[in-house]
Amino acid sequence: MDTRVVQTDQAPAAIGPYSQGIAIASWLFVSGQLGMDPETGELTGPDCASQARQALENLRQIVQAAGCSLKDVTAVDVFLTDMTNFAAFNAIYAEYFTDHRPARAVVEVRALPKGAVVEIKCIAYCG
Repeated sequence: MDTRVVQTDQAPAAIGPYSQGIAIASWLFVSGQLGMDPETGELTGPDCASQARQALENLRQIVQAAGCSLKDVTAVDVFLTDMTNFAAFNAIYAEYFTDHRPARAVVEVRALPKGAVVEIKCIAYCG
């Protein structure tokens, strides 16, 4: 099976030894996205709302770079450093996944890279 690295400058460059995304056959695996501005590499703000919106936008850009759309996303994993942000996160998430509702898990974690408060990764089927 052919494996293809998915890379776009419309999302932040990887901050470690990994790819933004990997496509294999019709499947796309997108690495965890922080709320980092692609141009500066810095978090868009200290709050969950600004970081969540940017993380989802980064995720969308990588999915689109693979030739897919958010409607192709089958599963989403969300990591929050504070579960009290769950409702605020859900409101922003619902702007990106309106009538299409992928399977999803949200877990609270102790810390994230760069001091981020949210990280999002996904799997898409782009058949």
